Amino acid sequence: MKIMLLGAPGAGKGTVAKLLTAFDGSVQISTGDILRAAVKAGTALGKEAQGFMDRGELVPDSLIMGIMEQRLQEPDCANGFLLDGFPRTIPQAEELKTLMARLGIKMDFVVSIEVPREVILDRLTTRRTCSNSACQEIYNVKSNPPAEGGKCKKCGSPTIQRADETEEAISKRLDVYNEKTAPLIGFYEKEGMLKKVVGTSSDVVVNAIKAALGK
Repeated sequence: MKIMLLGAPGAGKGTVAKLLTAFDGSVQISTGDILRAAVKAGTALGKEAQGFMDRGELVPDSLIMGIMEQRLQEPDCANGFLLDGFPRTIPQAEELKTLMARLGIKMDFVVSIEVPREVILDRLTTRRTCSNSACQEIYNVKSNPPAEGGKCKKCGSPTIQRADETEEAISKRLDVYNEKTAPLIGFYEKEGMLKKVVGTSSDVVVNAIKAALGK
């Protein structure tokens, strides 16, 4: 499969992507992952990107597209891929369309995971993350609570609420998403590539995608 996942922070894109990669061997590609991989590999583009990241600046679109072009041509992408959280803006989407045409890659479709705002707020404000940087296991105080005393079940470290997962911070992230990224839904709708999936359960979303793929 070659699909793209759209959805607000907390919509479950990462979980859905992991379930789908386990299903058919497609690789999950996120901007953060490809940037980190390029930096670690020490490629020319990776070194250039690291300069921006070290200065706390946004990596320019032109550089991200260059790294994405290299990533899409790696052997593991031949089996299929899931774009998770990329593109983020209309200009990125337009550049990605041009890039894929040049590489002869045809996307199956774009999935917009639709989750009500109040569900996202509840989901993210109740999330807790292991404070051990080598572990980072994620819990939910309602559906998957940590061990007694708020300890991580895997390594025993304290779990914490991340600063960007308070109600105020999440509301701000959702506002930014609605302003900058949500217009992509209209873009791909016009392209005739969009499939909207309404579901608060990852399994429901995965099954809807499999059905759309005829699998």
